[in-house]
Amino acid sequence: MTDAMDLAEKSGDRDPRVGLRAVAALRRLAEQLEAVQVRSARNQGWSWQEIATQLGVSRQAVHKKYGRQ
Repeated sequence: MTDAMDLAEKSGDRDPRVGLRAVAALRRLAEQLEAVQVRSARNQGWSWQEIATQLGVSRQAVHKKYGRQ
């Protein structure tokens, strides 16, 4: 958790190089966390619609992104 907190802090750095690198790293982390949770939801029997609702996207979008995993 400390790494994520460090990245969040660096995302507000006055140096755009530091801030943008932190934002990119946070984006990668968020994508990884989302994939883990989608896989968990599917393993627990959730429908694509239920997952999509929680993520605030369409069923088609979530299925397209994760349907083949």
